[in-house]
Amino acid sequence: MKPNYRRCISCRKVAPKEAFWRIVRVYPSRQVQLDQGMGRSAYLCPQESCLRLASKKNRLGRALKASPPDSIYQQLWGRLEKIETETSSS
Repeated sequence: MKPNYRRCISCRKVAPKEAFWRIVRVYPSRQVQLDQGMGRSAYLCPQESCLRLASKKNRLGRALKASPPDSIYQQLWGRLEKIETETSSS
């Protein structure tokens, strides 16, 4: 079965969707959350440069057509720190 490809909203890199973080605007509540739910989605590389650019230029807000709460960015920064500590300890 062929993998589903997605594009990062910051760097425009195309890769299988498992390589990205998924941010979803849930239908019909318009609540923005990570990973799960049905609705409009945006994909972001798990890299500091992509996350910084997405937050600086409001790329998530434009892609989802809804403003994401600050807690979403805090969760993504936490995930990034966790990935960095795992790779540095290995």
